[in-house]
Amino acid sequence: MPEIQLVIFDFDGVVVDSEVISARMLVAELAEYGVEIDLPYVAQHFLGRSYPVVLEQIRREFAITLPQGFEADYRARLVAAFGKELKVMPGLTETLEALTVPYVIATSSSPARVAQSMEIVGLTRYFEGRITTAAEVTHGKPAPDLPLRAAEKAGVAPENCLLLEDSLAGIRAGLAAGMMVWQFTGGSHFKGMEPPSAPDAQPHQAFAKFAELAHLAPQLLKIGADGGTGA
Repeated sequence: MPEIQLVIFDFDGVVVDSEVISARMLVAELAEYGVEIDLPYVAQHFLGRSYPVVLEQIRREFAITLPQGFEADYRARLVAAFGKELKVMPGLTETLEALTVPYVIATSSSPARVAQSMEIVGLTRYFEGRITTAAEVTHGKPAPDLPLRAAEKAGVAPENCLLLEDSLAGIRAGLAAGMMVWQFTGGSHFKGMEPPSAPDAQPHQAFAKFAELAHLAPQLLKIGADGGTGA
């Protein structure tokens, strides 16, 4: 393992357990327009992609024209659902407090949605000034632009970054950026199913609980007297 000087977190599905909410709502919304998909399909094809990219893919693959207000209405309903259901991933805050190296977020979500989500779950103080979104780059995941931009802002070389991702698109982006990439599989959107995989998106490591980091990367954490981080 190279010397890690920066941990880059994906947001949706890693920091907050949001992907299952988003996927469930998208499946229901599209069904009203005759587009039949399921959660494994969403995990395989849409996870980690920005919403405009997802909509364009839906239009292309299913030859459907969604109404002009579809995106805005969906976003509004999603934020309302987040207000009732969104939760921080178990062990995340304990891990942040135990990290001995800087950490940031690199996300395909919009700045507004990230800020709203952070406020809902009380994470704003942990990530203020540490967020890079797809709005800052020309090409989103699976291109390497997003994680590279996050590393550049932090002043850390890509080879000294550890990227924590859940999606194939995110894993591909991290690998293309030349980073160490670990896949987080503990989100509710993977419950009851095998996380999607692909030959060109093989992470260096996979883990399902943040508590596992104490054993996988003890050099990055302040280990307590009990041998764990409390995560």
